[in-house]
Amino acid sequence: MEERNMRVGSVSEEVLDRLSTMLDNTTCGWRQLADAVSEQPKFRCSESELTSCSLQVLSTAGSPGRTLLGRLADRSCSLDFLLHCLRKMDHQEAVQYLTTTLAELIQITVQPQTQQAPVGGRVVLTCRASGPPGLSYQWFRGKEETGNTPELVLSPTVPAHQGHYICRVHHGGNFIFSQWAHVRFSQTAGWSSSLFPGSASGLCVIHQPQSRAASEGDSVFLECTAEANPPVQYEWYHNMVRMTQHKTRSLKIPCVTTAHRGQYRCKMFNLYHEVWSDTATITIGPSSITDASWVEVDRGLATDKVALLIGNMNYHYHTQLCAPIADVHELTNMLRQMDFKVVSLLDLNWQEMHSAVTEFLLLLDKGVYGLLYFAGHGYENYGNSFMLPIDAPASHTSEHCLCVQNILTRMQEKETGLNVLLLDMCRKRNLYDDVIVQPGLLKLTANIVFGYATCADAKAYEVKGEDVSNGIFIRFLKRRVCEDEKVTVMLDRVAEDMGSCDITRGRQALELRSNLSERRSLTDQIETAECSASHSARNLQWAIAHVLPKSLCLQFDCGVKVQLGFAAEFSNVMVIYTRILEQPHEIVSCCAQLTDFPEDVDIDLKQSNQETLLEAGSLLLIKENLPSPEVPSLYTRIRGLQRLRRALTFTICLHYTYSNMDDEVQERQPVTVGKPLVSKLNLHEPRPPHAPSASSSSSLDSFNVPETSFRASVDSDAWSYHASEAQSGRESSTIDSPTTSRRANIPEETDSEYFHSPQPLVASKSLPHSQINDTNYKFSDMYNFHSH
Repeated sequence: MEERNMRVGSVSEEVLDRLSTMLDNTTCGWRQLADAVSEQPKFRCSESELTSCSLQVLSTAGSPGRTLLGRLADRSCSLDFLLHCLRKMDHQEAVQYLTTTLAELIQITVQPQTQQAPVGGRVVLTCRASGPPGLSYQWFRGKEETGNTPELVLSPTVPAHQGHYICRVHHGGNFIFSQWAHVRFSQTAGWSSSLFPGSASGLCVIHQPQSRAASEGDSVFLECTAEANPPVQYEWYHNMVRMTQHKTRSLKIPCVTTAHRGQYRCKMFNLYHEVWSDTATITIGPSSITDASWVEVDRGLATDKVALLIGNMNYHYHTQLCAPIADVHELTNMLRQMDFKVVSLLDLNWQEMHSAVTEFLLLLDKGVYGLLYFAGHGYENYGNSFMLPIDAPASHTSEHCLCVQNILTRMQEKETGLNVLLLDMCRKRNLYDDVIVQPGLLKLTANIVFGYATCADAKAYEVKGEDVSNGIFIRFLKRRVCEDEKVTVMLDRVAEDMGSCDITRGRQALELRSNLSERRSLTDQIETAECSASHSARNLQWAIAHVLPKSLCLQFDCGVKVQLGFAAEFSNVMVIYTRILEQPHEIVSCCAQLTDFPEDVDIDLKQSNQETLLEAGSLLLIKENLPSPEVPSLYTRIRGLQRLRRALTFTICLHYTYSNMDDEVQERQPVTVGKPLVSKLNLHEPRPPHAPSASSSSSLDSFNVPETSFRASVDSDAWSYHASEAQSGRESSTIDSPTTSRRANIPEETDSEYFHSPQPLVASKSLPHSQINDTNYKFSDMYNFHSH
């Protein structure tokens, strides 16, 4: 049987459930299968996806193996590859079961095709299937049975042969029907089978595809037609790469871009013949110039997509903000849906912002899409925008801030394919700063998009909510950002949405600046064929900042076993939970609390060791269904990990009471978990100078880090744990869960025999996509935040 023609999703739920039962173990189970399938990148699971699988053990009917098989089915994994991986991990039981099951399945491999023939000619309808030995075939014209072989031959054809035919393939009680095929007769005699002796006619090409020139955004139509018996099948190729979705005689591209330029050919074939069409070349020229002389620059697709999101809220000398945490969180989840590698950071000081941007620049390369988002206080002087760190003084100048235009200059030095800068901050004039910063000269790359949350010399707002706040800009942006449209078109629609809302009209309007001449979209696919080495290096560099500690199980002298788990709320915010897995029956009460954290990190002692994530200070990782009382959990939230200068150490203090004693007993164990998440990058350290700059001392040109500063061999998707953060300059109104947001991050669970099947963890707090009507909130709920 040709398993490679079948997909994991084509087998029954009963088969998948049986396989998942075999895979739900720790020695030769679903985790080993996840490692095996990762040899093909499209089947590789991120750390958050693996965590989601492992968390299924917390549900009574949950199955990590079934969840993993579902992900493989969603990604069109073939049964042939699944069998290969099961053999690779030496899972004999699963291999034998799946092989036996596949041998009993029936799969149509050749479908009968609609045909047109002259009266007196010859028609062959073919249906072939794979499955167990001894398959039987039954042909029907309507309800009349007409044959019992894989090929139904009508010769010579007569008017009574005209009609719809279908084939039933069966073995025992299993059967499957083919698609319908229509046999009809032409009014005039054409070339007949007598011209092509034998069981099948020749293949005659009637129409060849034609070369053509088009402008970006035009519709292009290519057609290739052939006649044969059995009927012709078609496959289209672009630059000799098969276009798997195009299997008809016509190829239509409704909106061409520069990625569609190149050579197109069609392969026409049936059971007996194969012919290639002529080559048709599609050229993409400028839409505003007719018969122009121009040089074609092949930019191709994105070689990678990376984003840095910074949300500053807790300013030392300025008004505190509320929205950045929620806004960065929303935008991060959406960018990840579009395959962006996202680093999300909260509350950075001057040095940390410089270092973070420098590390971000190291991830850029030729053809990479780079996106920088900032939510916080800011200002604009003489056409240059400045982002305020949390330690900027009240009478700040450009020396205390980061100049966005300088960052853009550095981005362009990397020959990026697209540079998107989204600034959610005020743009009022800073009266304390009279220095005119001279950024580096920008190249004529036609790849820059600036999205300002508000107009020049205007303020940005946020809307208050009961739990979390949203910025006005993100409130509207999140409804459009995942649209498959040119970036500027998408932002134009956001601007129109903001303009149609009474609460924002006349107060805050999105401003778009762009020199983008190509149809570049945030949803563009990543093409890594020509740069796989640099792509892997970027994955490695990115992953170093997003590695969580492994879940731990600690045994205490009294017989209590405690589990430690970790989850990333942002790239520099981590949640630790403690859970009692085992306790002797003579101990009547027991809890494990964390203490003795280093001074580098930011921990609110009043919110540590709380029974819910909400009480622990997390507004985004919300656990609404508590585990059963037999498995208590306590949560502690750690902020400011970028300031951690050494391995994170703390103490687990176990408090317990024996049934025959009144006094409480304590045991303590020190724990060291290394440097988690972004702390490995040492953002608190200055970066060595890069080159002299003509700009002010705030120029980012004075910072550069050699790529050798990254040292790790971690999975390229390890960063996917974070749930992002916030935005700047605005206030809040009530917020519900967005339909497009991915699930929030939940603490990592390890496979353990000690789980007692508590209720599943649910992380469902989110922000709204709908109900953005003007009546939802009042202008009295809004206020602006000056940057000084």
